[in-house]
Formats: sequence, C-alpha cells, structure tokens
Amino acid sequence: MSTLMAALMDASPHLTQAVAAAPRPSGVPDVGGGEAPPGAEDLLKILRWVAWSVTVLCVAGILGVAGRMAVDHSKGGGRDHARGLGFVLGACLLVGSASGIVGALV
Repeated sequence: MSTLMAALMDASPHLTQAVAAAPRPSGVPDVGGGEAPPGAEDLLKILRWVAWSVTVLCVAGILGVAGRMAVDHSKGGGRDHARGLGFVLGACLLVGSASGIVGALV
C-alpha cells in the first residue's frame, strides 16, 4: 500500500499540470434564435383544432352530467353524479392548463 501512495505522491505534480493545461468549456453555446421547420404551421393548425374540439367536449361533458343530475333529482337522487362531475371538471382543468402551456411555448 505504501508503494502505491509513494507512486501517487511522485506523480501528483505532473497530474496537476496536465489538468491545468486541459482546455475548459467556454460556457453555454449560443444556438441563435432558431426557426420553425417546414410544415410547422400545419402542425400548429391541427393543435388548435384539437384544443378547440377538446374544449367543446368538456362543455358537452358538463352539460351531460348536469342533465343526468336533473333527471335523477326528479326521481329523488342526484348525488351519485358528483364523481362524474369531478372527472369532467378535472378534464377541463387539464385542458385549460395544457392550452396555457402550449400558448407560452408558441
């Protein structure tokens, strides 16, 4: 073990010089402003259509749950649909968040 330590001690000045002479990174590279690839406008149009369609489906889901609650209320029920309303409102929250994130990125 002592011969290994002795060899490391003898080599340490040379290692320090080699590490000091090594080139260092100059920082974060500048990639420029960037530009959209060809066909990106069509992809954005499709994403807008999907976002619009999902928003319409969320509104239809809320109206559907409300209609079922009204029908069941006339029969003496109505509390069974709170879970369904929770799922629909969760989907609406997810859609709203996704459109905000996509809007910030685009």
